[in-house]
Amino acid sequence: MKVGSPLRVAVANWSSRRVGGIEEYLTIVLPALHTAGIATAFWHESDEPCDRPTIEVPADVVQISAARSGIEPALSALRDWRPDVIYIQGLVEPNVERRLMEIAPSVRFLHTYSGTCISGGKTFTRPIVTPCDRKFGWPCLLHFFPHGCGGRSPVTMWQLFQRQTEQLQVLRGYTDILTHAAHMKEEMANHGVTVDVIPFPVEQHTNGQPTRPPANQWRLLFAARMDFLKGGHILLDALPMVAAAAKRPVTLTLAGDGPERAALEARAREIAAAGITTFFPGWVPQARVDALMEHADLLVVPSLWPEPFGSVGPAAGQHGLPVAAYEVGGIGEWLTDGINGHFAPARPPTAEGLARAIIRCLEDPQHYISLRDGAREMAKRFTLAQHLPQLISRFERVAGR
Repeated sequence: MKVGSPLRVAVANWSSRRVGGIEEYLTIVLPALHTAGIATAFWHESDEPCDRPTIEVPADVVQISAARSGIEPALSALRDWRPDVIYIQGLVEPNVERRLMEIAPSVRFLHTYSGTCISGGKTFTRPIVTPCDRKFGWPCLLHFFPHGCGGRSPVTMWQLFQRQTEQLQVLRGYTDILTHAAHMKEEMANHGVTVDVIPFPVEQHTNGQPTRPPANQWRLLFAARMDFLKGGHILLDALPMVAAAAKRPVTLTLAGDGPERAALEARAREIAAAGITTFFPGWVPQARVDALMEHADLLVVPSLWPEPFGSVGPAAGQHGLPVAAYEVGGIGEWLTDGINGHFAPARPPTAEGLARAIIRCLEDPQHYISLRDGAREMAKRFTLAQHLPQLISRFERVAGR
């Protein structure tokens, strides 16, 4: 590294596509690093799923795709690019992650429960759904089947256990690890890994909608992948109770896709007689999610698993959109009960508890306006202006500057 030369940072991720929250983060951060005068490369393992848009980067950001050239040529190309720091998000193969770390000092942003859970969900699904507080280790194998931690194959269980064991070993070799929630910092400390929290950025949008109470209907929004632990089925079970209390039409838009979608659509048809209208637009890009937020009265986050963070909440806050959610995981990083929404009890999570949280958000017009104001204030804590200087400072320290 030459004195006075630009810092060279290679960002590594498993996919080049906008699959979920990690990739939305990269959509913000990659251009920002480039604009800040940092020489930037984007290294990725996969170009899938092919039906999702690619992560857009400035034209002169170097892109290195292992999917196109193969792992060995891609690693060689990155080595030749000579990064000062590698900023790793999440990779499929722990061995690939280890080899990237050998090229240059590395910083990891921990988005998920890497190395702390066989399935990555940190949740027991039997006999009732309960967040798991256990420390990862061989006793987890004894809980895998009785508590419904994953599938039913012993071979799969052992393979997942080995992968997560290796992932935890890899994490312990990092120069620096960052994350977005105190909940995740505590989780990793329980596993002997030091992690620091920095403000997480959510893409900023102008909100042109005035603060106002709900009109002649309650418009709810669910925006998440449709799998069991995201809790869409409990939300639908809660809606008849919500409609009875509202004494007005209730509409719910469920934006997303996944293995539970057909079951959710079937349940939605069953509750239509209660005066509840549902819409299933499927997976939509972030711009469409923003439009849905602009025309909703409440975001519902019925996640049953302990969300590591849940960036959909701060995104909703930009639109003055309050949130009803179960009190799990890192959601408390941005949801304060009675300030920008309401919590439902999570041990156990019930449809009745979620219905009460939704009703508390919407039944009193003045309280609802207060929640909208609180949502906008909350969103001010999660900006690129707060995130980027701290991130670059970490890069400079790790690079020896």
